[in-house]
Amino acid sequence: MYQLKKISTAIAMIGLSTTIFMGQSIAAPTDTTSTTDNMSTTGSMSTTNNSTSANMNDLSPVTNGVSQQPAGNSKTASALKNLLPTIKYTTDNLPAVAKSVNKATWKTGAKIDRTTGAKLQALLNWHQNGVGPVDGYWGKNTRKAMQAFQKANSLTVTDSLNNETWQALSKNEKLLTQPVLVNYQLSEADVNVKTTKIPEEATEKAKLDGMYYESLIEALAEKFHISEGYLKALNPNAKFAAGETITVYNPGNPNTKPVSRVVADKATETLYAYDEDNNLVASYPTTVGSTATPSPTGTHTVKVKVHEPNYTYTADDGSKSIIPPGPNNPVGLVWIGLSKPSYGIHGSPDPARISRQASAGCIRLTNWDALALLGVIQNGATVEFT
Repeated sequence: MYQLKKISTAIAMIGLSTTIFMGQSIAAPTDTTSTTDNMSTTGSMSTTNNSTSANMNDLSPVTNGVSQQPAGNSKTASALKNLLPTIKYTTDNLPAVAKSVNKATWKTGAKIDRTTGAKLQALLNWHQNGVGPVDGYWGKNTRKAMQAFQKANSLTVTDSLNNETWQALSKNEKLLTQPVLVNYQLSEADVNVKTTKIPEEATEKAKLDGMYYESLIEALAEKFHISEGYLKALNPNAKFAAGETITVYNPGNPNTKPVSRVVADKATETLYAYDEDNNLVASYPTTVGSTATPSPTGTHTVKVKVHEPNYTYTADDGSKSIIPPGPNNPVGLVWIGLSKPSYGIHGSPDPARISRQASAGCIRLTNWDALALLGVIQNGATVEFT
């Protein structure tokens, strides 16, 4: 059985660092007890030698009352079960707004309002083309996800939704009828999450026990891959207390196909993931570098993979501050270090700004996309910047 080992002290100071867009300083996930050679035994993840013969049931994104519970016993499925929270939901007594979204469809020329927008975003997500936080609005990341879907399915790439694309998205009847919005009963664990106020200065962040969420709403929104605003709009009278039933987005199941190559497209700000047969199996909205701190060029490889890394911030005077793990850590919940020193693929403390802000050269994803990729990307996978 695959066992995921977390590293709360992350990566050794061996050049596998990442830059943080904070005064253009260098920061590195740190562990003074581990090295590149022993990362596989001290906490890196391995998806090497994954079986690629899983049947379609293992790869199905359709859920039946339980979301984020990939079928099958492959190493990738087992890894994902450890990384992503299982979500048990119901469709009993759904509010009218949820019912409208769940039965929504689209016809040529129709306006994409928040109802059809949420359905569109869900279908794109369930086809493994991530849209970022689901909010029901047509926008940059939804358009990019649609174009990635078009590319994967040999459709004409367009700037707006067309009938050809909608028909391709909706041709799987089971996927089309899967509920987008569902009811979820909050548990004690859901509401008793650790929260903290995140200070501005790295030296003050280093004094925290963890880079926790700043609010319960932030924690719940990230769990359900939804924007904070949409979560509150769907639950206007909720107190978000244990035992309460709230309406949330159904994340579906992640890609379980092992990923042997990813391409970071700077122009589209999209990370494309491919299997060993060069099939496009997933895409994620991303932030790739900036004008001030551009990402590297060329081809590199995955050298280390860490869940819940620390982060070392180096100030202009050379002093260092070790920032503890947590979802609001500068690299989020994931660090995938590359063979190119100081660069990696990582999560983000601000999912709503993915593709809308600068990075310091690394590939930045939402925490949930970074976790999904962490579960399937292979050791030594190729990482290309284009």
